[in-house]
Amino acid sequence: MKIAVCISHVPDTATKINIAKDEKTIDPNGVTYIINPYDEFAVEEALKMKEKFGGDSEVIAISVGGDNNKETIRKALAMGVDRGILLKDENFRDSFGIAKALSDEIKIQGCTLVFFGKQSVDYDNAITGQLTASMLGYSCIAVVVNLKIDGDKIIAEREIEGGKEVVEAKLPAVITAQKGLNEPRYASLKGIMAAKKKIIEEKQAASFESLTEVIRLKKPAPKKPGRILGTDSSVVPELVKLLHEEAKVI
Repeated sequence: MKIAVCISHVPDTATKINIAKDEKTIDPNGVTYIINPYDEFAVEEALKMKEKFGGDSEVIAISVGGDNNKETIRKALAMGVDRGILLKDENFRDSFGIAKALSDEIKIQGCTLVFFGKQSVDYDNAITGQLTASMLGYSCIAVVVNLKIDGDKIIAEREIEGGKEVVEAKLPAVITAQKGLNEPRYASLKGIMAAKKKIIEEKQAASFESLTEVIRLKKPAPKKPGRILGTDSSVVPELVKLLHEEAKVI
């Protein structure tokens, strides 16, 4: 079985983000980039499926972006992925454009099982996996926290608002991984050394017509400083008044 895992190269959530002068992109100076955290669950599950099916099963990591994305692909290779593909495009792509590039390549590779993280932590659109499935004509199960595959039958538990649901589907399929699906393995020294010898194939990403345009990026307004009204119960009436009239939360 050929298994694809689609990964994103994103800013570390702990890094300080500044807006570039054009107000449409972030300033890359001083920004640390990492593999998208949710994609680590996708990589781990892809590797588990390879171990389950054995034989000539293969896991391929695919990423859309510039040369810097190779760092993220190398991380996946160090975890145990067999090979990587970089679909090169230095320009901004919306979720539709990324899904177009990924679906075209997945068709070429003949992958029947595809994993994504449930969302990337940069734009948080949480839709690329579903768009890719639609373009491929595959089944899609999103926000998965438990997965079993027997032959071409899939039984998955997924998060929904207020609870969980169990669904069935058939291969070929796209799965988007949620935290809790597994515990991603650490890359061993042996894996890191082996990753240096593994192939990252570079291709030009499929052309697309963007459906969205970034008009402007801006940071959230700074929080107002807090106030200390007092230290005993005498301040309760004033606190209730402020919560009602100023904060408007009661």
